[in-house]
Amino acid sequence: MTKTALKRTVYLMVLAMFSMNMLAACNTVAGAGKDVQKAGEKVEEKAEDCKDSNC
Repeated sequence: MTKTALKRTVYLMVLAMFSMNMLAACNTVAGAGKDVQKAGEKVEEKAEDCKDSNC
């Protein structure tokens, strides 16, 4: 293997690892966003309940 081919292989491996990390982070952020959204919905529901019954 020549030095150029080795550099290219290492570059592609680093790029693949970086891409995998980015995809995993996207899934994590999307999951966290859904959790925050659900929590916000619960707060809204509680606020409406308190508004109607004067908590």
